[in-house]
Amino acid sequence: MPDTADLPASAASERRAAAEAGSSVEELRRSAAEQLTRARVPSAEVDADLLLAHVLGVTRGRVQALALTGGTVPAEAADAFARLVDRRAAREPLQHLTGVAAFRTLELSVGPGVFVPRPETEQVAQVAIDALRADPSPEPIAVDLGTGSGAIALSLAAEVPHASVVGVENSPQAFLWTRENLRRTGLGNARLVFTDLADALPELDGRVSVVVSNPPYIPRGAVPRDPEVRLHDPEAALYGGEDGLDVIRIVSRTGLRLLRPGGTLVLEHGELQGEDVRALLTADGWRDAATLPDLTGRDRTTTAIRP
Repeated sequence: MPDTADLPASAASERRAAAEAGSSVEELRRSAAEQLTRARVPSAEVDADLLLAHVLGVTRGRVQALALTGGTVPAEAADAFARLVDRRAAREPLQHLTGVAAFRTLELSVGPGVFVPRPETEQVAQVAIDALRADPSPEPIAVDLGTGSGAIALSLAAEVPHASVVGVENSPQAFLWTRENLRRTGLGNARLVFTDLADALPELDGRVSVVVSNPPYIPRGAVPRDPEVRLHDPEAALYGGEDGLDVIRIVSRTGLRLLRPGGTLVLEHGELQGEDVRALLTADGWRDAATLPDLTGRDRTTTAIRP
C-alpha cells in the first residue's frame, strides 16, 4: 500500500488529500497504546507499534518514523488495525495476531495449538548451544524433546551448523507448526520426528551429545496469571501433573538412554522447582546436577551429566 510520508514535495496536494482520507499514524499509535494499557496488556506501546507494523507490512522502526513525519494510514488499514487492537485488548497473544514469534536469530510461525516461545527460553537454548559447541565430536547430535514450535531445536541447528539436531514432538496440533518452521528456516541439519517422548529415537541410544527440553512443568492445581497463557497456550504444553514434574521424569529416563557417557541434559523448569528437579535427576543416576538462574535471577535451567 502507498506510504504517504514518502511522497515528494511536488505531490503536496495529493498528500493532503490522502491525509484527509486516512488516519494519523501517531494518533493511531497513541489511541491503541491507551486502549491496551487500560486492558493491562504488558508493553502496550510496543504491541501497538508491532500490530500497526504488521498491518502496514513494515518494520516497527518504520512505524515510529512515520509517526514523527506525519504519516497517515489508509482507512481500510486503520480499520484492520483497530480490529487487531481490540483482540489484543481481549488478551489474545500478540504472536497469534501477527502469526510470528521472534526467538534468538529466528522468526517462527506460531498460532493456536502450539506454545508461544518465551524470552526466558532463549537462555535455556544458549546453555544447550554452549554444551553442543563444546562437544569434541566432529558431528555432534542434539535432541530437543517436546520441541513445540521448534524454537530450541532450530536455534541449535542454526547456531551450531556442524551438529545434527532432532526435534521430537507428540502433539499433532503443535507438529503442524514445527513442520512449517523447519520449512520456513530451511535448515538442512535439522529433522523432526513425531512420537512419544518416552519411546523417541531408539536408533540414537548412547550416541547423543546434548538432550534439551522445555517440557510442561506447571502443577495441575496452579493457574497461570497471564490470560495469554491461561486461555491460549495448549494445556498439554503447560501442565506437568500434580507436582509439575511428570514430563520431566520421562525426559530424565529418555535422556539417560539417548545420551552418550559425559553427554549433557538441559531442562527448563519453574522458578521454584530447581531443588526438586536436581533431586529427581540425582535419584535417577545423573551426576553434577546444577541449577542456573535466568536474567531476572529466577531459577530456570537445570543441567546434569550422563555418567
